Amino acid sequence: MTTEAYDCHRDDGPYAGVADFLARIATGHPRLASGHQVELHAIAPRLDRRARPAAEEEPIRFHPARRTACLAYGAAEFTATWAGTLRRPVTVRFDHAGAADETTRELLDVLGRRLPPSSRLTLDVHAGGPAREPEASPLPAALRTTLGESLARGFYHHAARTARRGRAAVTPDGDLRHWWAFTTGLATALAALEQAAEALALYDEARAVTDDPKITTSAAYSTAMLYARHLPAAEQDPATARHWLDQALRLAAGLDDPRRRVVSSVFYEQGIALLDAKAGEPARALRLIDDGLARLEAVLAPGERPQDLARLRHNRAQVHLALGDPARALADLDTVIAHDPGNCEYYVDRAALHRAAGRTQAAIKDYGIAVRLGPHLPEAYYNRAVLQQERGRAERARDDLTRALAVEPGHLDARIALVNLQMERGDLDAAESQARAGLALAPHDPALLCTLGLIRSERGALAEADELLTRALAGDPELVEAWTNRAAVRFDRDDVPAALAHPTLDRATRRDLRTRLADCRRRLS
Repeated sequence: MTTEAYDCHRDDGPYAGVADFLARIATGHPRLASGHQVELHAIAPRLDRRARPAAEEEPIRFHPARRTACLAYGAAEFTATWAGTLRRPVTVRFDHAGAADETTRELLDVLGRRLPPSSRLTLDVHAGGPAREPEASPLPAALRTTLGESLARGFYHHAARTARRGRAAVTPDGDLRHWWAFTTGLATALAALEQAAEALALYDEARAVTDDPKITTSAAYSTAMLYARHLPAAEQDPATARHWLDQALRLAAGLDDPRRRVVSSVFYEQGIALLDAKAGEPARALRLIDDGLARLEAVLAPGERPQDLARLRHNRAQVHLALGDPARALADLDTVIAHDPGNCEYYVDRAALHRAAGRTQAAIKDYGIAVRLGPHLPEAYYNRAVLQQERGRAERARDDLTRALAVEPGHLDARIALVNLQMERGDLDAAESQARAGLALAPHDPALLCTLGLIRSERGALAEADELLTRALAGDPELVEAWTNRAAVRFDRDDVPAALAHPTLDRATRRDLRTRLADCRRRLS
């Protein structure tokens, strides 16, 4: 038996230990690795010969925090496929898993679930491990580089820890430049991790300690975005967001460099356009975006800042769609993808336009690209599954839904769609198992309760079905399918008055009940 050992301590960064393990497999099996390049390069960048260190400046777009779950799924699929080729048992020991970064723990957890009991690969995960040398305190410049790299790669827990170490090492009086980099980096990480309130406090602190124009301008815009999109829905405040955007624009107007003044102003105006679009004023948003594109193109050299221009055109595509002009939206998305072909978000949006226009094959193709670039986006898998099912490709749909749930077990739409597919196949055991798995994560979801109620009624458990459907209606009194199915169950239980007792049933479609009602009346006559 072969045994390998890897150190997973978070002081060695995101994916410590597991990155070395995956790189070792990938180096020895390049053909297998070629089908998982996006996730392997994200986890172990040294495998990518074209990889460059992240720029010190903040990138235009950040990865969503849930991307690490997608990376973990792809890496687990890669490892499981490799493990299936083993001719003799292999044990891999992972030390210091108890002190590992969140990315490492997530990947080890997914790996443990993905490998079958019969696998020749055994994971030996230890919370502790051999003694480590104390880590030297990095200089602020090194911490700042690490912070920028972590933010750019979407590893927000590590970014937050690094930023906090940096803030502890410098003061705004002693080193304002580094202090601000750590402060805004921490706020960015916290916003991505759904801790926007703490991020707000950091920007308030920055305004209290300095009046540096660059810092106060950036803090004003970032504060606006927290109020516009990152705070919980009940706490978002468009008026406050607009106030801070006005502040950012006022400060940007005072910049000495005319070129930088244009770029900054256009960038901040996109926040105003976002608020206008949300407020039901897409025409006003369109004017801002068109004006911004014209001003940017006037000051940028050909080919300069393509992602900035792509982002504005992407915004414009969404506004065109809101204005009922899908042709112009599609034209913008085609241009966006030509300029920034590595952004999975654009393919998802274009696929939706193709789908709405009945171009099913083009939509399936774009969802496939999004799955590859994302990688393994649950929403792309789900949407592609819907299209596959519409085309009568039930097995392909089932495979995509299974993948979506493997990446995101809480994807309720995918769960319900898979349950329905299993019911259509007559596999009530699998359907019930999937429905109960969904309810374990979302015990009060009306659609899942309704679906399980239908399954239980099909299996003759009418009392349980009645109870489940009643719970579904308590959560969503407008769920017509639950009213219909509960009425059918009560007809089957010979309780016609109870079936018709609630006036809301009048809104339900009665066509499916006529046969059962006629049978019930014959039994009672």
